[in-house]
Amino acid sequence: MSSIHPDQVTAQQLAGLSRLPDRGTPAPGTGDGSLIDDPSVRSPLVLNERTFKEVTDIVCGYAENKPGKWWLPALMISGSIAGLGGLAILYLVITGIGTWGLNNQVDWAWDITNFVFWIGIGHAGTLISAILCLLKQKWRTAVNRSAEAMTIFAVICAATFPGIHIGRQWMAWFLPPLPNANNIWPNFKSPLLWDVFAISTYGTVSALFWFMGMIPDLATLRDRADMRLRASKTGPIVAPFIPIRVDAIRAYVYGFLSLGWRFSSRHWHRYEAAYLVLAGISTPLVLSVHSIVSFDFATSILPGWHTTIFPPYFVAGAIFGGFAMVLLLLIPARELFPNMKDFITLKHMENMAKIILVTGSMVGFAYSMEFFIAWYSGNEYEAHVFKFNRALPTWMSDKGAPYWWAYWAMIFCNVVSPQVFWMRKFRTSPAAIFAVSFLVTIGMWFERFVIIVTSLHRAFLPGEWGMFFPTAVDITTFIASCGVFLTLFLIFLKFLPVFAIAELKAVMPQASPHHHHDGHGGGHGQGHGHGPGGADHAKGGHH
Repeated sequence: MSSIHPDQVTAQQLAGLSRLPDRGTPAPGTGDGSLIDDPSVRSPLVLNERTFKEVTDIVCGYAENKPGKWWLPALMISGSIAGLGGLAILYLVITGIGTWGLNNQVDWAWDITNFVFWIGIGHAGTLISAILCLLKQKWRTAVNRSAEAMTIFAVICAATFPGIHIGRQWMAWFLPPLPNANNIWPNFKSPLLWDVFAISTYGTVSALFWFMGMIPDLATLRDRADMRLRASKTGPIVAPFIPIRVDAIRAYVYGFLSLGWRFSSRHWHRYEAAYLVLAGISTPLVLSVHSIVSFDFATSILPGWHTTIFPPYFVAGAIFGGFAMVLLLLIPARELFPNMKDFITLKHMENMAKIILVTGSMVGFAYSMEFFIAWYSGNEYEAHVFKFNRALPTWMSDKGAPYWWAYWAMIFCNVVSPQVFWMRKFRTSPAAIFAVSFLVTIGMWFERFVIIVTSLHRAFLPGEWGMFFPTAVDITTFIASCGVFLTLFLIFLKFLPVFAIAELKAVMPQASPHHHHDGHGGGHGQGHGHGPGGADHAKGGHH
């Protein structure tokens, strides 16, 4: 043990008087170099000692270079699956809602199950971008852009289902309170109308937040395309005609989307102010949107739904499932895209695994409280729903729940599987994190299925008991929504900046005032935001 006080060691490192170990070769036990246990040394958030120019070239290269051979087949497969959904919806509109496996007891079934599932998926983007931004968590910089994009695409998938479940789909425009000559207004007391307000607000703010964050990076892509065009006109033509034409299209499209961004200090100042305002607006939406979705159930008097635990329970579950989907998308992406492991490190994944563990434990607590309240309230109907409609297998009692397998699948996926993250070996293993994230995604769909179907399929009279069985239209519509989601995400990965370039540079050692250019003094320093100073970072990378 060193005789020097730890505070003195840190002070010497900050002053550049003490050299840190070479970060080019990860120390034993640090994985990719980001899993550092020494509290006096901050884990690097960008690996392999990248320069500012290298960061710009790598991130812009994802949009400028040809994608891997896997990208086009993946896009064609996901697009084909999405197209099947269009045919299923067309068949639904022509034939009627009877094509779904609905009956007099189970009215909502897969439609609202899928709606709540996708809304939950969309919550992680706002959490990572807005709340972690306000809390100044620097590790968000590698995953926030992808999470924000995922939010927009999940909301698009979710918005499909309320529009097609109303029976007369051509009257869906009556859902919002638009002025009309017949004075036919929605029921403002209905939580279904609250859903329209909440989701439209959430989608709008999330889209603004996502787009505003991309403006500096879109301007970088614009300038790089413009510089290549100028070079092709003034120098010898070394590129064929098609790339030059593609760069011309890029310059116009990215120029239009960047809204005249010029990397000036005034632009950065206003950008940061607006970004902070949007982050502050987005934060309460994380709590409000899924709370309002839970009111679809909690405001009823149906046993199994009429409970005050639903709002916090739904919010925790949404964050839980959303982070699982972020990892489910980014773990394959970091394997398929070159150099992406430098930006999405094992430390990033460990932090998100910890959040999954915490929120999964909260969800498990909510499951147990449902049973406790059903017993403590003395309400025999409530107890009947949880015991005989959900948990008790049919092979244990003739009154057992026919959907018991769905309930216990939910418990295993959402409560049991995340517990492996108590061990660091598993929460730093991409394979283990991917497997748990996949199980959690399945479990969160089963959670919504259990809440809806098992509470409805057995009414108060035994003669009204019935089973719900999905039809091919039900299944195709849901699988197609997954295809739409993956198609949009693949397009995003190819044509838009996957990372916030200036924010990545702001957390690199070079952004720290204590950084020394001898290659040893920057291992501990982190940046302080991506403001006007980031303009030089963003521009310098491509000049």
